[in-house]
Amino acid sequence: MSRLAVIGTGVIGNGWIARALAQGWDVVAFDPDPKAPVRTRAFIDNAWPSLTQLGLAPNASPDRLTFADTVEEAVIDADLIQENVPERLPLKQEILAAIDAAAASDIIIGSSTSGFKPTDLQQHCQQAPGRVIVAHPFNPVYLLPLVELVGGKATQPAQIASAQELYQALAMRPLVVRREIEGHIADRLMEALWREALHLVNDGVATTEEIDAAVVYGCGLRWPLMGTFLTFHLAGGEPGMRHMLEQFGPALKLPWTKLEAPELTDELIDKVVEGCEHQAAGRSVATLDRRRDDFLVELLEVVHKYWPEAEGLEGRI
Repeated sequence: MSRLAVIGTGVIGNGWIARALAQGWDVVAFDPDPKAPVRTRAFIDNAWPSLTQLGLAPNASPDRLTFADTVEEAVIDADLIQENVPERLPLKQEILAAIDAAAASDIIIGSSTSGFKPTDLQQHCQQAPGRVIVAHPFNPVYLLPLVELVGGKATQPAQIASAQELYQALAMRPLVVRREIEGHIADRLMEALWREALHLVNDGVATTEEIDAAVVYGCGLRWPLMGTFLTFHLAGGEPGMRHMLEQFGPALKLPWTKLEAPELTDELIDKVVEGCEHQAAGRSVATLDRRRDDFLVELLEVVHKYWPEAEGLEGRI
């Protein structure tokens, strides 16, 4: 039986918990907030129908979750440790150092950080800093299979290989990032689109709803199957990417995009917030979460059908 220790039970931490429970793991969690257990169990209740539809591992049960009173208690006997505290580097360094001191030296410690480099995270770890790596998932963690794995200066290839096996055991698709970079891979791509979207709203070109529609009914429909490069490869017709670059490459020099983020003025913030509230149409976040999850369950079934890499997961995520 595998055991996951989860430190920090916000949205991401709870996502890890739900995923591990669905895969039949035992989970021990720690969060200093006394209300954390209630929130976590409500989160699991909301996620469990989708996980059930995708297919639960033998012995999967929400009852395999327990809460510890301290970080040290949570990481004892863990096979994998996942840190999910807020994105403040000094805080993460402090918590990771405490985890490193308490856990057996061969246990991988993954940080869910979306931006920090692992070498910075390892800085105050004394026992085995190399096993502290970035293991960056995507929300909702219990449904989306990608996890970006990034090693730091102290990390050995064997530690990354061990991490790959562990996250694959959680039915995830590890993507090993070749070298350290702020924001890793996926978040840097999303950040570019996010900045451009903010400019379009700020300049009065489109509302939040119109921009989301452009993604949902356009490029977004292709991305789950092909991603960016293969999509553009097809845009070149039979000759493929080379013809596409010859045909459309010069347009890259045109000042179409504004990759530098606009200033977040009160006016822009109001536009974005009002637009999103209009799209939500009075529906709660929990209701929208369920709608998103139902969609993702069906979408993942289609992705698994057409992606050979999805084979071997036995019908689960």
